Amino acid sequence: MAIFTRSDDLQGAEFVDADLRGARFVGADLSGVVMRGVDVAGADIDAPWLLDGESFLRVNGVDVARLVEAELNRRFPGRADRRAEDPDGLRAAWAALERTWAATLDHVAAMPDGTVDVSVDGEWSFSQTLRHLVLATDTWLGKAILEMQQPYHPIGVANAEAEDEGLDMSIFMKDTPSYADVLQVRAERVAMVRDFLATLTSEDLAAPRENPWAPQYPETTLSCLHTILEEEWEHHRYAVRDLDAIEAKSDPRAGDRGD
Repeated sequence: MAIFTRSDDLQGAEFVDADLRGARFVGADLSGVVMRGVDVAGADIDAPWLLDGESFLRVNGVDVARLVEAELNRRFPGRADRRAEDPDGLRAAWAALERTWAATLDHVAAMPDGTVDVSVDGEWSFSQTLRHLVLATDTWLGKAILEMQQPYHPIGVANAEAEDEGLDMSIFMKDTPSYADVLQVRAERVAMVRDFLATLTSEDLAAPRENPWAPQYPETTLSCLHTILEEEWEHHRYAVRDLDAIEAKSDPRAGDRGD
């Protein structure tokens, strides 16, 4: 099987009558790709930034991006508020997110032992997802907003992009922590955001902040909070998607809870 990495330049390439069945695109930039007369039966697309800027996704001439967004908001009550602009709205958005995660944690607790460490298609396990959200909170609240010199808990999990952008990986633990420890640190970070939001004012939201990954791009407290909410909802969606896959594999009769 051929593997094309980020070092390969396929921009503007043309595939004519090519058989790409079963191909997998991970972290690939497919913006502006044009497909004509293609068979996409069974295709599975995950695009977290579907509505960024003026982006669109047309299928047979229909822009489906906003249809997808509306359906995700229906499936996940409270998700639509992740772009709240005022303190009360942000507090309500975080409270809804906490309720959503609490229900998911209860569901996972009722699943077979070891479920939290199962990886689906090479993605992060449920436990690793929670650990990544610890890192996301440390980055966007601890470092960007609170301007802590060393905000990171060693239990956090970073993606490859963070390492490429200069994150010191030596501060993170190499051994796999217990799920109980993960839950404890995760709960601390959830409370950390809740406590910060509790005293947030409208004036605070406009305060300039430095992007922790790209200092050349200006941020505000509000934009950092939006990033935290976006990270939370997207990774919750991934987690639920994979939990559904795990359940379907163990019980083929299991349905999609999102419908």
